[in-house]
Amino acid sequence: MRRILIINVLPLVLFAAGLLYLDNYRQGLIAGETAALLNEGRLVAGALGSTVVVVGAGDDPGSIDTGEARALIRRLSGSTASRYRLFGPGGAMIADSRDLETAGGDVQAEELPPPGMMRRWWDRIYRIVMAPLPRLTPLPLYREAASQRARDYPEVMRALDGGDGSALRDGGRDSDILTVAVPVQRFKQVLGALMVSTQMTRSDQELREVRSTIFFLFALTLGLTVLLSLYLASTIARPVRRLAAAADLVRQGRGHADAIPDFTDHGDEVGELSAALIEMTETLGRRMDATERFAADVAHEIKNPLTSLRSAIEVAARVSEPAQRERLLLLALDDVRRLDRLITDIANASRLDAEMSRDDAVPVDLTTLLETLVEVQPEGGTAVALDSEGDLTVSGNESRLGQVFRNLVDNALSFSPPGGTIRIRGRRIDADVEVTVEDQGPGIPDNRLEAVFDRFYSQRPQGEAFGTHSGLGLSIARQIVAGLGGTIRAENVGPDPDRPEGARFQVVIPSGLRR
Repeated sequence: MRRILIINVLPLVLFAAGLLYLDNYRQGLIAGETAALLNEGRLVAGALGSTVVVVGAGDDPGSIDTGEARALIRRLSGSTASRYRLFGPGGAMIADSRDLETAGGDVQAEELPPPGMMRRWWDRIYRIVMAPLPRLTPLPLYREAASQRARDYPEVMRALDGGDGSALRDGGRDSDILTVAVPVQRFKQVLGALMVSTQMTRSDQELREVRSTIFFLFALTLGLTVLLSLYLASTIARPVRRLAAAADLVRQGRGHADAIPDFTDHGDEVGELSAALIEMTETLGRRMDATERFAADVAHEIKNPLTSLRSAIEVAARVSEPAQRERLLLLALDDVRRLDRLITDIANASRLDAEMSRDDAVPVDLTTLLETLVEVQPEGGTAVALDSEGDLTVSGNESRLGQVFRNLVDNALSFSPPGGTIRIRGRRIDADVEVTVEDQGPGIPDNRLEAVFDRFYSQRPQGEAFGTHSGLGLSIARQIVAGLGGTIRAENVGPDPDRPEGARFQVVIPSGLRR
């Protein structure tokens, strides 16, 4: 949330800070003030040059009558806020409008209303905001000597040389001070220099009003940005934090899929993340439950041969007849073989998911695979016939697909009668490939058509030695087919469901699967 606020607010603050400088606008105001002050100075200098000059004799251009000049400056300064200072040709100051106020005049007092609270608050805020902003162009500090001379002001020296001059100086806590100097002439002869100075109050006020407008718009935009940032944070940061907290609960084993908040109705990336976490947690839950059930089944299946093995060893230790002891040792050996086979099948089943997730899918021609499977069957036993049509290429792992059909054929062989035939048929159905394995055995009870795919399913044909099969073959086959996105199911053969003529296992695998 803090990062969202910073990212959204910082560019706005920098942009507003740049606008508050308004250097070009301020330079325009200064140029206007300078031009107006120069015009004012030229008018007053023209009046001085035509009225207060004492004409000399011969080549003497004349001189300024100090008394007349002071009187004229006093009269002119009463109608303006500018300050006039007149310097003679030698650089000495002749007159200063600030020192020429008439004494004894009537003083009019008017009580000004106190500034309003909002105004005081705004003045304080304005000073706080503008105080850290440095000047782009530093100004020289305005200094005024007790005895002023023309050399104290470069613009006055320029005016005594016959040109116009101007300068802007830092007035300290007050406004900046603008000064212009123009020559006082008669017949092109420079008789003195008039310096006109004024405080940049009006320009500062205009600049302040513009800055106030910018600051108001900035405050409004900043408020909207903060609100939108908080809204954005509430739709991103807070849901993500809740998802992280819920995922941590699941990690600690104190929560399940229902502990993950559901934000799928948001319709955005957060909703997609929520759906993914919920699905992942449900999948993990199912796998954990399956692992627990698998561990319980394994413990149950291993316990039976271990019990038989222990009993055989205990009895063999007590009997003295060699024949009986040999028979018990053979029984113990059968139990050991059964345990070895059971543990091997359990190990294969337990790592099946991990191996399939790492295996890359490649095109596999099931016709070639099934032909190889038929060829390796021993002669003289149950016949295995293959009938395939069309392209039976699917995407998957060849060894795992071979394990599926090998388990199905082994299962069919164990139930087929002597001299029977196992038929394998393959065909393409639209985008899928269907392979069926059909035997001529006793079939499967209707209530066991799904149970045959359970782990350690133990219903075997009569006469088969106990422990020959682990009961994991069909379960592993279904696990592999499901991992490839396909299905496997069992059904009975024949028109009479009460007297089946065999069992058929149907495998359907998508041909274009990409994993």
